[in-house]
Amino acid sequence: MHRLSSNATLLLKFFIPVFWIVFFGVSTLVALFYQYDYVGNTPAIYFKAGMVFFYVTGVLLFAFTLLRLKRVEADGDFLYVTNYFKTARYPFHNVAHLRLSRFLFLQLATVHLHESGIFGKRFFFLGSRHLVEGYFVAYPERKAHLLDEGKEG
Repeated sequence: MHRLSSNATLLLKFFIPVFWIVFFGVSTLVALFYQYDYVGNTPAIYFKAGMVFFYVTGVLLFAFTLLRLKRVEADGDFLYVTNYFKTARYPFHNVAHLRLSRFLFLQLATVHLHESGIFGKRFFFLGSRHLVEGYFVAYPERKAHLLDEGKEG
């Protein structure tokens, strides 16, 4: 069994969003319920609306980015995907392709399936470059199947 996702997945999926949501959630509640008229030269109603907007925008950003990350492992026959609560096993004939792309210093990977599974027809994970390369060294036939020319990002 080869892990393809980075160790940072757990940190990015749970710890950072949970701490951010709790810290700014409490800050927003305090700003909403504390009685004051101005914050600096800004009327309190604008400050409170800004705090709510900032909090809701942050939660939505996490919901559509970091909270969608999965942990991915693979062997010769199956791709194992987990969101740390549920685990799915996909045979490789159901995997259409794997797209690797770089964003800043991260390697983002998208797995596209032929048929929809419990995590949908595609899912994302934060790939570890040396772990993915190590898997493809161990299973070179999977590299040819998953990383077709023109599909690699």
